[in-house]
Amino acid sequence: MKLVIAIVQDKDSHRLSNALVKENFRATKLASTGGFLKAGNTTFFIGVENEKVDHVLKIIKENCKSREQLVSPVSPLGGNADSYVPYPVEVQVGGATVFVLPIETFHQF
Repeated sequence: MKLVIAIVQDKDSHRLSNALVKENFRATKLASTGGFLKAGNTTFFIGVENEKVDHVLKIIKENCKSREQLVSPVSPLGGNADSYVPYPVEVQVGGATVFVLPIETFHQF
């Protein structure tokens, strides 16, 4: 058995949740916040049998797309202002960060 932990952007959360339910996968969702953009994410915990991991990964990949977004950088506090860029920059956001971990035991009460 494996535990799939998928961290996805909030914009993709509902679509991924619906796709997992449609394919009969159960997931626990937690609200989370990314450290780089300080934006909302959703973290999914999905317990699956070893042979179904690839199918879950395929569902995640199909429903969590990366996109470009303009971000206004935060000004430095007490740092070197010479390297500060005062205008928005375009960064790639979205997609999914996924961890697959082995599960030693599983209990459902």
